[in-house]
Amino acid sequence: MLTPPCLLTLIQLRRMAPHFPLSHGVPRVDDRRVISGIIHVIRHGLQRRDAPAAYGPHKTLYKRFVRWNRLGVLRRIFASLAGSTASAIASPATGTAGATSAASAGNASMSQLMKEAGMASQSSGS
Repeated sequence: MLTPPCLLTLIQLRRMAPHFPLSHGVPRVDDRRVISGIIHVIRHGLQRRDAPAAYGPHKTLYKRFVRWNRLGVLRRIFASLAGSTASAIASPATGTAGATSAASAGNASMSQLMKEAGMASQSSGS
C-alpha cells in the first residue's frame, strides 16, 4: 500500500489527541491517516469511495467521519486547530434521517472549520 500524504503535522495531531474518543476494545487504525483521508475527501469535494486507497478503506473514512461528526469530535478538533471555541461554531444537523444526511449536513461546518484552521482547499493549476 502507498504511504498517504499526511495532511497534518505531528504538532497538529498532538493538539487533536485530547479530543479523540477512547477506544473500546479493538485499537483504532492510525488516526493521522484516517483524519488526513477525511480532510482530503472534504477538501477536494470527493465521494468517500473516491478517496485514495493510501488513506485506508473508504468505509473506515466514512464510518469515522459519521461517528465523530455525530459526537461533535470533528467540530472540536477543527475548532481547536483554528484556535476558536467549539461553541462559536454552529453544530451540524443530526437526527433520525440517517447517517448519510447527517454527514452531508456536517460538510458545510467542517469546510468552514477547515478554512479557519488553515486547511481550506487551495486551487491548483493541474
